[in-house]
Amino acid sequence: MTTLKTRLQDDLTAAIRARDELRSATLRLTLTAIQKEAVAGETARELSDAEVEKIIAREAKKRREAAEAFAKGGRPEQAERERAEGEVLAEYLPKQLTDGELDALVAEAVAEAKAAGAEGPKAMGAVMKIVNPKVAGRAEGGRVAAAVRKRLAG
Repeated sequence: MTTLKTRLQDDLTAAIRARDELRSATLRLTLTAIQKEAVAGETARELSDAEVEKIIAREAKKRREAAEAFAKGGRPEQAERERAEGEVLAEYLPKQLTDGELDALVAEAVAEAKAAGAEGPKAMGAVMKIVNPKVAGRAEGGRVAAAVRKRLAG
């Protein structure tokens, strides 16, 4: 079993004992998503920590999107619950890059792409291929793409 999955299960047990309803419900849903992914396909398999991390990131993104939808729909208490669940999941993800750190990585990738002959807005794909592995899990794709577009435009 992966160490991250083990940590989630241990934290779930602790949350249940502490009667922390929010944390236990969030961890249960996340562990269920991990289990679903493990048994998807032809045969069941053991997921790596990187795969478990991707699942947690996907679940956190769902919480952010749901919080926005509830806030727009006039349901602030539900939006707050979704935000709180997102904060619980954020504890299990790597620290997100600051805007400055992201801009520095994008600048390096743009320089690399220019050295390879790709320039202007058409270089977007080449730059994204270079920068994505460097930011994996530490910045959302939309945020990275926006930073790349901004750098290529000016």
